[in-house]
Amino acid sequence: MQPLLLFITALPLGLALDFLWIGVIAKGFYREQYGDLLASSFKIGPALLFYVFFVVGLIVFVLQPAIASHSLLKAVALGAFLGFIAYMTYDLTNMATLVRYPLFLAVVDIAWGTIAWSIVSGATYLVATRFFGM
Repeated sequence: MQPLLLFITALPLGLALDFLWIGVIAKGFYREQYGDLLASSFKIGPALLFYVFFVVGLIVFVLQPAIASHSLLKAVALGAFLGFIAYMTYDLTNMATLVRYPLFLAVVDIAWGTIAWSIVSGATYLVATRFFGM
């Protein structure tokens, strides 16, 4: 039951935070940086697959160890690290395989992934420990 409660907490938090960043706050930045690489319409399937599997990884590698250690700091630090690794993998792969992929975009995106998932991890940890008694 614990993983399911963590999942239904972390997934909407991650989706909301990323939507706010990509769809509102940094929308113009991404359009400018991606240019003609940006798809004309959003493909929800691949995005949902990423979020579902990433949150499963977040539960296994971040949240469960942090809860077992009773450590908010561990949740935030491991969440930041996992976000860094995931977004770095995406951005550096794009830099290696695409004709052009702006370095500034990669740096901003990696920083965002690090910050976003540390926030999601910390918030999920707090909800889990304060409201679900974990």
